[in-house]
Amino acid sequence: MNLNGKVIAVTGGGQGLGRSMALVLAAKGAKLALIDLNQEKLDEAVELCKAAGGDAKAYIANVAKEEDVISTFDQIVEDFGTFNGVINNAGILRDGLMLKVKDGEIVKKLSLAEWQAVIDVNLTGVFLCGREAAERMIKLGTEGVIINISSISKAGNMGQSNYSAAKAGVAAMAVTWAKELARYGIRAAAIAPGFIATDMVASMKPEALEKMTAGIPLKRLGTPEEIGHTCAYIFENDYFTGRVVEMDGGLRI
Repeated sequence: MNLNGKVIAVTGGGQGLGRSMALVLAAKGAKLALIDLNQEKLDEAVELCKAAGGDAKAYIANVAKEEDVISTFDQIVEDFGTFNGVINNAGILRDGLMLKVKDGEIVKKLSLAEWQAVIDVNLTGVFLCGREAAERMIKLGTEGVIINISSISKAGNMGQSNYSAAKAGVAAMAVTWAKELARYGIRAAAIAPGFIATDMVASMKPEALEKMTAGIPLKRLGTPEEIGHTCAYIFENDYFTGRVVEMDGGLRI
């Protein structure tokens, strides 16, 4: 796929990893539909995408709400006239041990609310956006790509029962969709980042960052731009589908 002029939606596109991926695609001439909950961040991202060489529009939506997702994807098609792909990047964290035990006593349990909040956004939200993206590409007769942002935590990570389950799920969905949608000219894949130097990570204490990077064979964090380049590769390589790219500097949890 030549990205020039292609319409790509990015959930969580107003900031962080989503914004960085959008900028890489914008530099290749893509038109970005940026979906987020923060209008100020979205407005900033839209201007940055335009400055990078692409076009962009902002959409406020909660990916965990079906009605929001349906109306947003309808609006994207109305605004741009076509649709070619989505990066399912929006996600939240509600970390905590399943059971916190002190002196043989249970002092805290991972609550159902903490579990459900992450599943709603990180798993159900990806399902809804992937489904609506595929429906519009099929109706329009356009070839396209669905990329789910997973994580190396999909292998299981302490304190992340909810997040790990969701990230394993979106990786599996990408493979499933690749098999189901190939007949319509739609490819699907996932990217599983390791520790990436986003603003959130950069704000950590230096000693925590040092400990984090010590276990990475390449001895550094990945950059958001490197994840963006991986997205571009998946979009541009028409024979790539049904696989999960682990971008982790060699780290294994």
